[in-house]
Amino acid sequence: MASPRDTRGILADTEEMICTAELGLADLLGDDPRRRMPGLRNVAVFGRAVTNVLQNLRSEEPTFDDWYGPQQERMRADPLLKYFYDLRSEILKEGTLGRVHTELHVERLDSRDLAPLMRNPPPGAQGFFVGDELGGSGWEVQLPDGSVTKYYVRLPDEVRIQTRFHFEEPPGQHEGRPIEDTSAQSLARHYVEHLRELVGEAKRRFAA
Repeated sequence: MASPRDTRGILADTEEMICTAELGLADLLGDDPRRRMPGLRNVAVFGRAVTNVLQNLRSEEPTFDDWYGPQQERMRADPLLKYFYDLRSEILKEGTLGRVHTELHVERLDSRDLAPLMRNPPPGAQGFFVGDELGGSGWEVQLPDGSVTKYYVRLPDEVRIQTRFHFEEPPGQHEGRPIEDTSAQSLARHYVEHLRELVGEAKRRFAA
């Protein structure tokens, strides 16, 4: 990260934070189940870092508080934005994301579609699973020391399974409107989109 010595450096650092949060969102929405929970953590941690770094503009731009004050009040009053603000504190203090449960929706699952995978199990494979707590599928594999671990695979395109993560008490409103899809994926997407708009507005106002 560049040292925030001037407006240009601060905005560059803010851009780095929002890009990292967007990478976290991509991991949360991606195919690799091992990256989904770390992705959600990165959305919360680096999303809040966006506003923390952005506030360094206060020392460089005399009109910063005139612009950011109303923005900050709206964020504090917004249930979704406040939820992610508090979630970051929970992650750093407790090391957890709170209680998150997995919802699996199977659109199509035919054993014949899994036949190619069944013909080529990894060494030590004991059984095949579909849709674990991370929404992943693959083999349970026994290691030489007798322990059992998971070997994740990508399911064939013919198999269509949707995985959604849900917080125990998710926020139900954002920008004054009800949130229809309160899955963690949907909430994280709304959060990152809001931050991207905030960074864009800051650039337009202060980068000139």
